[in-house]
Amino acid sequence: MGQIRVLIADDQAITRSGLKALLAEAPGAEVVGEAKDGLECVALTLELQPDVVLMDLRMPGLNGIEATRRIHRAQPHVGILVVTVFADDTSVFPAIRAGARGYLLKDAAAAELRQAIETVARGGAIFSPGIADKVMRYLSVTSRPLPGSDFEELTGRERAILELLAQGLTNLEIAERLGVSGKTVSNNVSNILSKLQAVDRARLMLIALEAGLGKCAATEDAAPPRG
Repeated sequence: MGQIRVLIADDQAITRSGLKALLAEAPGAEVVGEAKDGLECVALTLELQPDVVLMDLRMPGLNGIEATRRIHRAQPHVGILVVTVFADDTSVFPAIRAGARGYLLKDAAAAELRQAIETVARGGAIFSPGIADKVMRYLSVTSRPLPGSDFEELTGRERAILELLAQGLTNLEIAERLGVSGKTVSNNVSNILSKLQAVDRARLMLIALEAGLGKCAATEDAAPPRG
């Protein structure tokens, strides 16, 4: 993809400056705006249409979780990456439910931040290692089957793709695993999004994980499913 347009939202000027300096060294990212609170972040997102918003959680006026919720409802194509010092359950899960595609702690290395921005910009989901463990433990306890009527609408191939997507595979990796074209995978993912009423790939991954998918890696020589 081309240059990734990034909006930084943080109430600390020194943090905004630090993030901006880090991204200045990343040739694929361009900071298009800065917001010092949640309300300004929502307004600038609507105005500037960034690809990714780096979202702090504790900001005056409108906090990051509510700002995430408003942006996600109005502009679901905008990727929101939480960048915060808070790793508690009352911060992590509300942010994810509000629509954040990623959750990164502020002690992350510069390379991790850049990778996270690229992942979120592509529609993927990414979490700091400790946060990822927390999310997986939560999902292992609360896993439930997909709603019967919705799941029954999926074809055999769509179910297989959903399983591999839950394992974190990209479209290209799924295509190679199933022996089909990338376009076929992309078309099937679009169909799955529609059938399961998921607004983006990140939410689809969470739905799949909550349904208990993605726990067992498929064998490399599995025959491509029909349908």
